[in-house]
Amino acid sequence: MIQSVSPPWPMIRVLIVDQHLAFRDALATRLQTEPDLAVLAKAHSAEFASSVLIGRSADVVLLDADLPDHAAITFCSEMTRREDPPRIVMLGVASEPERIVAAVRAGAAAWVTKDESIDHLLSVIRGVVRGETWLPPGELGVVLNLLIEDQEHRRDSDDLLAALTPRERDVLFLLVEGAGRNEIAKQLQLSANTVRTHLQSLMSKLGVHSTLEVVALARPRLEGMPEIREPSRPVLQDAERTTRSHKP
Repeated sequence: MIQSVSPPWPMIRVLIVDQHLAFRDALATRLQTEPDLAVLAKAHSAEFASSVLIGRSADVVLLDADLPDHAAITFCSEMTRREDPPRIVMLGVASEPERIVAAVRAGAAAWVTKDESIDHLLSVIRGVVRGETWLPPGELGVVLNLLIEDQEHRRDSDDLLAALTPRERDVLFLLVEGAGRNEIAKQLQLSANTVRTHLQSLMSKLGVHSTLEVVALARPRLEGMPEIREPSRPVLQDAERTTRSHKP
């Protein structure tokens, strides 16, 4: 008797939302050849995609950034407010800093141009599931500057830190240092769900919608206040000592 064998890794459920039939069909066919990816559905519009996700969830949404009437930004904002939000990868014809900033503010985890290779897109898909963020390197500096300028009036340095719990500070410092969600969980000996909760709390307290905005807002302030970064170190050292004390 032939038995089906489940893959030794969790499948990444992908929803493709694109207005062009040939593009979404070709992309779906290619993604289905990957052993760790499963195409949940294909949708031609944000409205249809929303109906697809009733009672179901996706890990990653590949979202056409050029949907008419700013539908992509609206859909992205709606998705990031879900209890278990998918990671949004915007697919655009071009990489325009202002549009990328709007996507990041709406909660997008990545922006990939449609002329990138499929191997690059696959890397981004797997990366965002691990909690990573990806933006076109050539636009990153401009995007970060725009985000910083937009957030400049929100909070000064003291207010930024005073609003956070000690553990949220630890998460924030590691995030600013470039650590992804998995690395933060490992260093602070937290579960992935706990890290996600801390990140959501950070975004809520800082009035932003993505971890990239958190970094853009916090980095210039923390770099100007190096002495504040020290409290996170004993926490890590205590965790390391605890780990060592339990080793045989």
